[in-house]
Amino acid sequence: MHERAGMNGAPAPAVEARLVAAARDGDRAAFGRLYDRFAPIVHGVLLSRVPRSDVDDLVQDVFLQAMRRLGSLRNAEAFGPWLAAIARNRARDHWRRGEDTVELPEELPGSPHPEGEAMSVLAAIRRLPEAYRETLVLRLVEGMTGPEIAERAGLTPGSVRVNLHRGMRMLREALGRSERQ
Repeated sequence: MHERAGMNGAPAPAVEARLVAAARDGDRAAFGRLYDRFAPIVHGVLLSRVPRSDVDDLVQDVFLQAMRRLGSLRNAEAFGPWLAAIARNRARDHWRRGEDTVELPEELPGSPHPEGEAMSVLAAIRRLPEAYRETLVLRLVEGMTGPEIAERAGLTPGSVRVNLHRGMRMLREALGRSERQ
């Protein structure tokens, strides 16, 4: 469930700052609430960059790293963007280390798998420029709204709107081309 505001109508960043402060003090339940709130962002960031089969393990890695480094976060209200940066770095490290994963080719012999279409859309998204991949995955896969993406990823609402608009146009073009081939 996505928390919009805390008790007494406190804005989401203030709620996050309180949760971060409590987590820094060792409150595991507070960190669990941060996990619940930000797991979709981390999942989407990773899904836009690494093989799907590796995403769940890497989500756990990102949150473990965040828990260990929580004391280094200077602005508690910037937890979302800080966490997204950790996820992006973890994805880069994943490729640098050459962790042994093998992407299956898009076309495999046999009957079509129910996830086949979703996987081909995800593959098309991954071929788009980086600026559009993340916002499209967060919107289309994680089901987040534009304002949620902006708030939790530390982007401006305008840049999210532009990235979603341009990314969807490019995705439609890419999928239209692949259907005609």
